[in-house]
Amino acid sequence: MTSRERVLAAVSHREPDRLPIDCGAMRSTGIQAIAYNRLKRRLGVVGGQTRVFDVIQQLAEPEDFYLDRFGIDAINAGRDFAPDDRWKDWTLPDGSPCRIPACIDIRREGDDLVASGPSGEPTARMIPGATYFSQSCFPLADADPGELPADLSAAMGRVCWASLPEPIYEGGLSDENLRRIGEHLTRLRHSTDRAIMVAFGANLFEWGSFLRRMDNFLMDLAVEPAAAEALLDRLVEAHLAGLERLLPVIAGKVDLIQLGDDLGTNGGPIMSPAMYRRFFKPRHRMIVDRIHALAPDLVVFLHTCGSVYELLGDLIEAGFQVINPVQISARNMEPQRLKREFGRDIAFWGGGCDTQTVLPRGTPQEVRDHVRRNIDILAPGGGFVFNQVHNILAEVPPENILAMYEAAMEAA
Repeated sequence: MTSRERVLAAVSHREPDRLPIDCGAMRSTGIQAIAYNRLKRRLGVVGGQTRVFDVIQQLAEPEDFYLDRFGIDAINAGRDFAPDDRWKDWTLPDGSPCRIPACIDIRREGDDLVASGPSGEPTARMIPGATYFSQSCFPLADADPGELPADLSAAMGRVCWASLPEPIYEGGLSDENLRRIGEHLTRLRHSTDRAIMVAFGANLFEWGSFLRRMDNFLMDLAVEPAAAEALLDRLVEAHLAGLERLLPVIAGKVDLIQLGDDLGTNGGPIMSPAMYRRFFKPRHRMIVDRIHALAPDLVVFLHTCGSVYELLGDLIEAGFQVINPVQISARNMEPQRLKREFGRDIAFWGGGCDTQTVLPRGTPQEVRDHVRRNIDILAPGGGFVFNQVHNILAEVPPENILAMYEAAMEAA
């Protein structure tokens, strides 16, 4: 099988010729640039460029040596989108070099680093000791929940996830950028046999939290349900309009579309199943249905962190075909349970290695044993793409990264 065939077989619940492996196909399956540089040094890799395509999470775009060495089968649609003149040199918090998108400005403010996008408004902040930026601008935090701005898109543009974009979305969904996206994906499709994933997001709970701030939006859901639904309906309207523009350009050129909505904590869902069914499930279904109407062959991938066991049946009914990151350390998210109860109905992209404790703190042998156990549970019969749970963080020793991939490739 080619890498693309391998991934598509797995997410279609058919057992591929070997275990498909991912790193960096979307913004929660990658590796932080500090860990990436350290791994390059450990491997004796010289030259090349460490491009931080996601400045907020400080994620490196894996270079060809990385994809080839570790048998990576899926890539981000934005890979190599921006030419060299749209990147600039920057220094990571550990002092190692990288390049970041030229449209993003990072300046020191006291002990903090503050990031601004093309508008010049600071929207994210990195405090001392951190290795990622946190959202600092919540445009509707002080607004009356019942009074939405006439131009919601302007408020959304002030949130760091929009104002500090991946290079592929620097121009948004303008006619000119859509033309560039289409040309890029045509070239990418013909240059690789790896599966291609495009990010779209279409977040609902998260966008409510990005705009209102999580404490406010949770209160809206509980005590201002009409106002919360009005905001969610506006968000759905915006997402559907974006899909109407994007999907005709990318159809036939990408394999998966990534949506996102973090719905869980370590201990359980952020909301009750009843609240999910009222506020989010029908709206998620509308978005998924529109994707399938406009691009029937696209596989719909949902990133949702935490313990979402109690919501998985509803997420399947909403139409999601792939779930990530499969946070196996969270409550009720044991691999055996997930595979037994949901393995016929949804594919697991992640869950291969715990990133909270095992990958950063285990010995290489503990990492290998842990990975092998998870693969033995999740891989049989297909429905599994190997990836660690969320991103490989800066503190992970290179020996443990190598142990993880070696175990995955041996199992493959």
